[in-house]
Amino acid sequence: MTTTTTTLFPEGFLWGGATAANQIEGAYDEGGKGLSIQDVMPKGIVAPRTDAPTQDNLKLVGIDFYHRYAEDIALFAEMGFSVFRLSIAWSRIFPNGDEEEPNEEGLAFYDRVFDECAKHGIEPLVTLSHYETPLHLAEKYNGWVSREMIGFYERFARTVFERYRGKVTYWLTFNEINSVLHAPLMSGGINTPADQLSKSDLFQAAHHELVASAAATKLAHELLPGAQVGCMVIAMPIYPLTPDPSDVLAVMTADHANLMFSDVHTRGYYPGYALRYFRENGITLDITDADREILTHTVDFVSFSYYMSICETANPERVAGEGNIMGGVRNPTLPASEWGWQIDPVGLRIVLNQFWDRWQKPLFIVENGLGAKDVLVDVDGVRTVEDDYRIAYLNDHLVQVGEAIADGVQVLGYTSWGPIDLVSASTAQMSKRYGFIYVDRNDDGTGTLDRFKKKSFDWYADVIATNGASLT
Repeated sequence: MTTTTTTLFPEGFLWGGATAANQIEGAYDEGGKGLSIQDVMPKGIVAPRTDAPTQDNLKLVGIDFYHRYAEDIALFAEMGFSVFRLSIAWSRIFPNGDEEEPNEEGLAFYDRVFDECAKHGIEPLVTLSHYETPLHLAEKYNGWVSREMIGFYERFARTVFERYRGKVTYWLTFNEINSVLHAPLMSGGINTPADQLSKSDLFQAAHHELVASAAATKLAHELLPGAQVGCMVIAMPIYPLTPDPSDVLAVMTADHANLMFSDVHTRGYYPGYALRYFRENGITLDITDADREILTHTVDFVSFSYYMSICETANPERVAGEGNIMGGVRNPTLPASEWGWQIDPVGLRIVLNQFWDRWQKPLFIVENGLGAKDVLVDVDGVRTVEDDYRIAYLNDHLVQVGEAIADGVQVLGYTSWGPIDLVSASTAQMSKRYGFIYVDRNDDGTGTLDRFKKKSFDWYADVIATNGASLT
């Protein structure tokens, strides 16, 4: 494998961290906010929703960013962030999602957040929809299964584009849009239980999201001079378990399921392999001529999360245990995190090259990090976490980003997930910690919510200050 002796990042590379409103803000019933699907999903994606918010849902308080945003943004600035990825909670702006007029208190909250970022010279990177569909839209319309969702989303997008003109340049339309195939409630606000959801309804929902994404991209380009709009997908390199051509073909098929969404976002139409899949699986979609025209409004860049790779095989007898949270087959050559996510830094270089070669669009790594059970300790009278394992993980992944840049890949920036401990999306735990900043909150909801810098805090600050030259 070809490697460089020095990791070189381009001038103006955007360094920072990434969060989601439902995992950090809390204040679920303050400021005129309506309920979102997250407020009734207390156990993450692994359990059914409840009828109402319950006390064991850690997301109802999150890490209280709603009240502590100035403190947290100041800590990000201390690390040297030039970009902070966050999401706007749709139900803060339109509490039910289908109102005619927005909630001024919600709009004013994000004004304060963006102004605080500006005070510290931090560029916001804003996700419009990050796993937090208003609950009313899920219950009344069955989420994105309904075509009416496109209009509601367009109204939301127009409202925030007009409100934050001049404050936000970088926008993402949907978080991990390809995850709707794996987590229809969390990703698509689809109220129908996954085991009762037809493939036609599932892919119709995906189609409506793709149309809405393109419509928002068109709107941003019309309303916001200089705006940059990206799609956001789960990136997951897939390797054949063996050299058997049938395993390679299985990889191609699995890859298509992930890549279809970005193919549409970047090319403006459905690829042939998707149309074949629809035909052969009896999937009939309502795709209008107006939809086809809207889809031609393609994104400016492709952003993605990267946590793991998987293997695939066509022979079930070769499978020795399941792969990761996203399925697939376990790779016998790779270690795994405490939650079973296989760790593959080289896979990040591979996927960066794959995406660049495929779409020739600038790329933005907007999630990458290690969830671990951190322990708060006293070191010379200072409370901290000795998270050398996180430093090693991030160092190794960032070295591979440098290798991809040396390969000729255009990478806009890197926002680690998440720069401050937050409530896990997949498990709804606090003990699955990602941050450079420790938040004193436990899985049972106890804790002071005080913030403490981990060892990785100073390490990441040094990486940013040297523009990656300190990586080893």
